[in-house]
Amino acid sequence: MDKDHFKKPYVVNIEELTTNNRNFRTAEWTGAYLQMTTMSIAVGGEVGFEIHEGTDQFLRIEAGKARVVMGKDRDNLDFEQEAQDDDAIFVPSDYWHNIHNIGNEPLKLYSIYAPPHHPVGTVHETYEIAMKAEEDEEH
Repeated sequence: MDKDHFKKPYVVNIEELTTNNRNFRTAEWTGAYLQMTTMSIAVGGEVGFEIHEGTDQFLRIEAGKARVVMGKDRDNLDFEQEAQDDDAIFVPSDYWHNIHNIGNEPLKLYSIYAPPHHPVGTVHETYEIAMKAEEDEEH
């Protein structure tokens, strides 16, 4: 059973945790000031075009190949770069961004948000469920 280790001490092999995750997004640990989620993005899939106001984000790819796009204006994504296993991605707060799986295997990554971005215990089995949940959170 997936479980958020909410505000408890936690030591984990993060590569193993990330590569074994089968859900689109799983909140693995949520504290008062940051949160770590694991993600599995299907071949041809994406994280989803988004912006985190007031939240910096760090992502690390453990398996797969991605195309990363970012920009301060949603209509002018002036940063684009490929990333793969062992690469880190830093997303400044208030930047529009998306990560596309351009490889031939699921893209496995983990994300650290500071401050936390998703509700404690979040598990989104699929991209569609995640998009619906984010839409509901906005209303």
